[in-house]
Parts: sequence; structure tokens; C-alpha cells
Amino acid sequence: MSESVSLPALGESVTEGTVTRWLKNVGDRVEVDEPLLEVSTDKVDTEIPSPIAGVIEEILVQEDETVEVGAELVRIGDGSGAASKAPAEQAPEVEAAETKPTDEATPSVDADTEAEAPAPAEPEPAPAAEKPAAPAAAAPAPSAPAPAAAPAPAAASAASPEQTDSNPGYVTPLVRKLAGENDIDLSALTGTGVGGRIRKQDVLDAVEAAKSTPVAPVSAPVAAAAKVGRTPLETSPLRGTTQPMSRLRKVLAQRAVESMQTSAQLTSVIEVDVTAVARFRDFVKKSFQEKTGAKLSFLPFFALAAAEALRAYPVINSTLDGESIVYPDHENISIAVDTERGLLTPVLKNASELNLAQIAATIGDLAERTRNNKLKPDELAGGTFTLTNTGSRGALFDTPVVFLPQTAILGTGIVTKKPAVVQVDGADAIAIRSTVFLALSYDHRTVDGADAARFLVAVKERLEEGSFQNDLGI
Repeated sequence: MSESVSLPALGESVTEGTVTRWLKNVGDRVEVDEPLLEVSTDKVDTEIPSPIAGVIEEILVQEDETVEVGAELVRIGDGSGAASKAPAEQAPEVEAAETKPTDEATPSVDADTEAEAPAPAEPEPAPAAEKPAAPAAAAPAPSAPAPAAAPAPAAASAASPEQTDSNPGYVTPLVRKLAGENDIDLSALTGTGVGGRIRKQDVLDAVEAAKSTPVAPVSAPVAAAAKVGRTPLETSPLRGTTQPMSRLRKVLAQRAVESMQTSAQLTSVIEVDVTAVARFRDFVKKSFQEKTGAKLSFLPFFALAAAEALRAYPVINSTLDGESIVYPDHENISIAVDTERGLLTPVLKNASELNLAQIAATIGDLAERTRNNKLKPDELAGGTFTLTNTGSRGALFDTPVVFLPQTAILGTGIVTKKPAVVQVDGADAIAIRSTVFLALSYDHRTVDGADAARFLVAVKERLEEGSFQNDLGI
């Protein structure tokens, strides 16, 4: 006996979803709450867990198909239904596997939402000289055919089509990010998860193993040469290809064009001296992390200062509804999170009522779950203002696009140190100061330039004052 699994409700305003990836095939065993497939909506990409345990008997909706909420996706039973179909369906697949290797790339998802804006991130280290480039990354013109290798049926049957020497198969965004941060080659790991999937613990074990491996001493001239040498940028596998737009990218494109064609947007920029914030942050960041488990970056300071200014200047926090302007009684700040799938904006609810510890913890939680496709659609709704930190990517400032129906968006640039003229005992002097550019894009249909300037000056004065002792929350 089999049961069908339907597309569940993914939020109040979500009526349909697109199947982007099946994580199980016909004949595979699935447990309760084990990820079954990935679904993309106009708000979020998420994994759908299996509500029942059993064997996949029939997949009813193929990848890239869009269905309404409540539509049947798959049938799961005790395996009797799948067993009768297995011989007829698997034979062609085995034959194809022996004659045609797969080169389908597994999508990788990662995001860097580190709020602090240090110097631009260093490029990833180049592959070892003795390791040849992955075959999928290059497409040379075919030469004379090489002699056919002896068949190896045992190896072919043991290896998953999605998991080869150069492709570790499906890896969660968290695991991929952890591996990248610790220079771990995923293709060299053997996964201990379901179906050989690489788990977080596999990467952590590899990190510990690397630490315990003695490193051969390097002579001084060689070490010096290594520091001087330039690390080349890695060639993207997308180079020279044509890819269909994902559902999320289509939605982003549509809304960006709609925003620019509907609203009258312009941007005001102000430079802020955040030396006081930088000193306070350096003084408390160690104890802050010990007590909260979160790193204290600049972003919570920017968010708190913006939230307080929104209370004083609610027109920046307003929305345009026909011929009426709506002024909310709350400050819900959408936090822009950059992922390989596209831009997502989870909402920091009631930001003006939170302290720095609460803001840092909430942003960290939202960002992590955004990277891991664990975000609920409702957590992307209800924003009244947006904060985007392109400084985490090294940008000095930008002119961000307003997310309708919101009225404004604040972009924060990289925090840099530079010489500046300051007053010392009534006289001008040169000192090293930490500064940042804040760029406010706004809808001129609702907000005037003077309104934008007043808001920016309020944020500037709050940050330059640097009095956040009572807002720390620890």
C-alpha cells in the first residue's frame, strides 16, 4: 500500500512551487523528516521533508515543473510497487552509465553575510600544482580518440552518478562553506551520511586530521617566494555556458525592473566616522562572543542606529498604498543576504525594540538558515525597510534598488581607516580614523531629499557618538 506526499503550504501568500531537485530516486528508502526534494517559490528555496517512511515508488512531478500547493509530488510505499518497475527502468540507466559519463554539475549554495566589513576577502588558494584541473572546468577540442579502458562494472555500480572523483555529489550549503573556510577538498572525502552524503562531521574530522598531520619545514627563500607569488583567480565553471534562469532569479529580475519603472529612485550618500564604534567593539567583542556565542560585527550597530532613526523619521519607513501613505507602528528591517542562488531578505522584526546582542543573534540565525534553505516563507514577509551590507564584499558604497512596496533601502560600505582632519584642543590635527559610507536609496514619490538627509544625519550622529554601553545586552 502506498501513500502520496503533496506540496505543503509554504506561507500565507505562496500558492505554488517549482521542484528544483529530487534528493531521492525511485527505489530509494526514505525516513520520516528526511529531506525528500527541494522546492523553489517566489519567496524562498526550501527542502521538503518526508512525512512518512518507506520506499519511493513513483515520482509524479519532475524537476523544473511548477505545481500548486496541495498537488501530489510522489508516492511512497513498502517497496512492492517500485520493485516491479525496477528491472525495466534500471536496465537502460545501467547501460547509459557504462557508455556515457555524466557531467551534470551539482549546484552549490553559499552566502557570506558577515556584517563586519574588513578588507576584501582573499581569493581561494589555487589547486596544488600536481593536481590536474577538473575535467568539467575545461572543454578542449576533441583530439584523436584514446584507447577504450577496460570495463569496470563493479566500480560503475558502486559510484553514484552524482558523486565522482571531481564531483562530491549533493553537499549542503553549510558543509560546503565549512569546507571552503578550512581548505578541505570535498572530492577527497568519503561521506558517512545517507547514500554516502558528506556531513558536517566529515569535514570537521578532516580538519582535525589536517591539524595533526606534520607539515614539512619550508626553507626561508621558498617561503618568501610563496608570499610574493600571486594567487590566480579560479575559472568559474559557468564560463562559456548558457544556463536557464532559476525561479528566484526570475522573480528578482521582475521585481527589480518593476521597482525601477514604478518608483522615482535616487540615492543620497554620507560619510560617517565610526572610530568610537570600532573602539567600543574591539573592547567588548571578546566578552560578547563568550557570553552570546556570536561575533559582534559592525552590522548590528548600523541596524540599531537605523531603527532608532526610523522611529524619528517614519516617512523613510513608510509604504505607498495608492494615494495614501502608510506609516507602520513597527520597524521591521529586511536584511539582504547574498547567496549563490540569489538575493534573499529575511526580516529582523521589531528592530527598534532590540539590543545589540538580540540583533546580532537574530541576524546570525536568519543568515545561517537562509544559507541552509531552512528559512520559512513568512520570515521573508513584513519588511518595512531594508539594510544591505555590500561592504562585506569590499565595496566602498553602492546605489541599492528599493524593494517595493518599501520606500527606502540603506547600503553600508566597507569600514576603512584613513587620515582625517580632527579637532585637538581647538586646533586642526591629522589622525587615523575608521570611516564608512552610508548610501540611502529612496522613492521620491514619498520621500524628499531633505527627509533622506535628516535620516542619514540622525544615523551618522548616533554612530559617531558611539554610546552603546546601555544597548549591549550582555
